[in-house]
Amino acid sequence: MTRIARFSESGRTRAGVVVGDEVADAGNLDLLVASQEERARIAADAPRLPLDAVRLEAPVARPAKILAVGLNYRDHAEEVGLDLPKVPMIFNKQSTSIAGPFDAIHLPRVSDKLDYEGELAFVIGRRCRHVPLERAREVIAGYTVCNDVSVRDWQMRVPTFTMGKSFDTHCPLGPWIATGDEVDPHALEIRTWVNGELRQSSNTRQLIFDCFELVAHLTEAFTLEPGDVISTGTPSGVGSGMKPRQYLKSGDVVRIEIEGIGAIENTVVEEPDTALL
Repeated sequence: MTRIARFSESGRTRAGVVVGDEVADAGNLDLLVASQEERARIAADAPRLPLDAVRLEAPVARPAKILAVGLNYRDHAEEVGLDLPKVPMIFNKQSTSIAGPFDAIHLPRVSDKLDYEGELAFVIGRRCRHVPLERAREVIAGYTVCNDVSVRDWQMRVPTFTMGKSFDTHCPLGPWIATGDEVDPHALEIRTWVNGELRQSSNTRQLIFDCFELVAHLTEAFTLEPGDVISTGTPSGVGSGMKPRQYLKSGDVVRIEIEGIGAIENTVVEEPDTALL
């Protein structure tokens, strides 16, 4: 398994291959489309920096598409009392929602109904259309951890979900992309903690539509391109499903960990007072 990262150091952001507690500097090389041989060469030969000396960024800076799936875990469907969907419930998150694996999450000025959703996401590595199910693995560059942060009142205003899912900073992603050669994406433990309290604990075996089925389904309609991010849905245990509901507040820390991939951890802060442009 190769771990593909983006990191900043000395005022520059570049690509890298994570090796143990170091990152091998790949400069401006697009590692998503690089061959496995090229990635291995970088891991072996490129200059390395300690991970604790760099800032890990979202592994994809500005995806052309961020697609997410609603109600895609059996335990979550049971939690909210809904029938299992017959086809994937696809919605968009805007690319400006991307945040790094350890960046802050903004508590919006316009809502206090902020919620977390720990999710497995995958990243496309090849331009593709009409991908048969049995070849879907070939177009996936790898897997990463996503928090599909949701502003629940805005989400539920309209059926499309998009605005309530797309506030700035509401798609933390990372800490890197784990290539699929040693990852079975459909048998991974997934857990979410809020302030150290375990809120979500499930396994991707609970997925209703798995990663490969999602690729086949999406590419029936449109082309997927390198860097597109597809987040596969969340298991039970979201704050809005608790009694009473437990929405996030300023100062809360959300940690999401997926077996074999890694963890992201983000602190909720008040939305900063930025000027209109």
